Amino acid sequence: MKGIPKDTGGGHTLWCRYEMKYVVSESKARAIARFIEPYLKLDRYCRLQPNGAYPIVSLYLDSDNLRLCRESLRGLLKRFKLRVRSYSDESDYPQFFEIKRRANTVIIKSRARVMHHDVTALLSGQYISPLQNYESEMDALKQFQLYMKNVSAKPKVLIRYMRQAYEGDMENRVRVTFDRQLAYKVSNDPEVSLNGGGWQHNLINLGGVILEIKFTGRYPAWLGRMAQYFDLQQQSMSKYAASMKKACSLGLCAPEMPISVY
Repeated sequence: MKGIPKDTGGGHTLWCRYEMKYVVSESKARAIARFIEPYLKLDRYCRLQPNGAYPIVSLYLDSDNLRLCRESLRGLLKRFKLRVRSYSDESDYPQFFEIKRRANTVIIKSRARVMHHDVTALLSGQYISPLQNYESEMDALKQFQLYMKNVSAKPKVLIRYMRQAYEGDMENRVRVTFDRQLAYKVSNDPEVSLNGGGWQHNLINLGGVILEIKFTGRYPAWLGRMAQYFDLQQQSMSKYAASMKKACSLGLCAPEMPISVY
């Protein structure tokens, strides 16, 4: 697919940043997008899409007792998630092995690009070099497999949505995203795909759009004015934990998963 995130470069396999999440109505999301236009621009991938947004699909891994999900629901200040992310079903398009860690208020994300056909072997524990043999990507992939082994993590659920993203070009690297059309599919297969059947919509009783504000330095004053003007109420919102909670409540989890995630 043309114009979707593909190459982040060897120097961008590790991010340290702050994140703030909100759930807003569609009308408020559109108003916020207008508000931020003087400060941020639609990112280069969104600008290439006819509807100004690109698809994301992630395969989340967890232990059979959903340890990572439980830690997220309990709000532990030190926790992590394991996922394989893609933006396309094209076979020559890379997929991304990612570890997303929370250390108190800081989010640390590392990722490594791999070829589509290597995902199954990597998730079985075999080591295959990432697409780009940068040291940071090799370290990220080895650490992913170490974390996966330590918690006996396996594929649990696919989550997809459409993302509209705005970003700045200043050193603080402010990024504001709007996620829509959230859906999930319980899956134990080591495959990451946007298409196919079995997707469950209306994931959460959100009635709106997931708004995320991300920045690497100080909290910009204009974001504070925006939060006040639109009466934004920050909340904890994990797409993965919400998906598993909903799936288990509907009896959609695989047999080895508990119905309750608490």
